[in-house]
Amino acid sequence: MSSKDSCLCTEGPKLIFSCSGAADVGSIADRASRKISQEGIGNMFCLAGIGGGVSGIIESAKAASQILAIDGCPIDCAKKTLEKAGINDFVHLRVTDHGMKKGGSPVTEKNIDSIAEVGASLLVP
Repeated sequence: MSSKDSCLCTEGPKLIFSCSGAADVGSIADRASRKISQEGIGNMFCLAGIGGGVSGIIESAKAASQILAIDGCPIDCAKKTLEKAGINDFVHLRVTDHGMKKGGSPVTEKNIDSIAEVGASLLVP
């Protein structure tokens, strides 16, 4: 079998792009993303690289089998950054859609775990 005919049976990784904003909900989004990644459910990836137009990071994102974007608030920086780079096939999670309020949600393990659980459930096994 030539390399041209070889099987490309492996699928790309599941990537997680997260808000890491200065607000409490941004920190919750970031820490939840890290938790999902540490649990081996997906791989946290560099949102700044997407925003900075780093071609290798953009191409890796486009090759992903699934992408999860986690934003802290309705400004949706992660979502908008991915879309601006031409990446539109992703699932989106917003921390403030899950009972948390910007400026009023302490960065606790309970809040982080809550968002990590929702995020993990959005990544298809």
